[in-house]
Amino acid sequence: MLRIALYVCPQTVCSSLSMAQDAFSLANRLAGAPRFVLQRFSLDGEPVHLEFAQIQVDGGLALAEQADLLIVPATGSAIGRTLESNARLLPWLAQRSGQQLASLCSSAFLLAAAGLLDGRQATTHWALADAFSRHFPKVHLRSDLLLTEDGPLFCSGGAQAGLDLCLHLIALHAGEWLAQQVASAMVIERQRGTQTRFAPLLPATDDSTLLPVLTWLREHHAEAIDLDRLAQQAHCSVRTLLRRFRQATGLTPGDYLQRLRISRAQQALADSGQSLEQIASQVGFADRASFAKRFKQLCGETPGAFRKRTQRGT
Repeated sequence: MLRIALYVCPQTVCSSLSMAQDAFSLANRLAGAPRFVLQRFSLDGEPVHLEFAQIQVDGGLALAEQADLLIVPATGSAIGRTLESNARLLPWLAQRSGQQLASLCSSAFLLAAAGLLDGRQATTHWALADAFSRHFPKVHLRSDLLLTEDGPLFCSGGAQAGLDLCLHLIALHAGEWLAQQVASAMVIERQRGTQTRFAPLLPATDDSTLLPVLTWLREHHAEAIDLDRLAQQAHCSVRTLLRRFRQATGLTPGDYLQRLRISRAQQALADSGQSLEQIASQVGFADRASFAKRFKQLCGETPGAFRKRTQRGT
């Protein structure tokens, strides 16, 4: 049997902890015999008070050292507070070379802070990707992926992606058949694609001076638009426009326009029965091929797959 230790700290997200426990407990029941031994641990071996509950644990770090697999459930988006509160955990984590370690969502920051992810692939919630890259430039962050596996280290993206990682670990240690049975019982598909499908295409901005330009772009997105024309709308030079646009959105005007067009195409795919050719032309693409290529790049799936998924309500 595989011994699994789940870390609990004051920042632990209850749903992430319970999701992991449910997945492996269900695997045991469906297998007809225990395949996984689950235990919880904290820094000092004492119960942990979370926002909604007091979580009992089975021991402290000494207990976790006997496990085959350590799982760190999500710890929320207050990264600085989490790292400070768990400072004692980091040197201990750094010494866990003989164990498999898995982070769910934001807890990838703890593995990275311990130096475990340097030079390795990892992922976390797409909304935390920029902060993660700034803090840990030596990590090969793949925020487009739902999960990563690099040697004995596993990471998952946001929220539900933690379940994808648990299923992956079940398949790795007990076989794909059992992982599929757990997925079916929990009503979740295996191999659900990438996080790219869920990240918003258009960045939010609070730059009020740029809002009229963005509004104009939304009204004219299907037209041929060059930088000179856009700069006229912004009442500034092209150079100033490029600088302001990058500062406010993190994108060039051209990249923003492409994302705007694909965003409008998503609406049309979900809400209408128009052909791909009609939608491509409607949002400003010259042909279906260029539209489909850009859609796949930005959304992580084809227009047809997006339409099928959204129109069936999954």
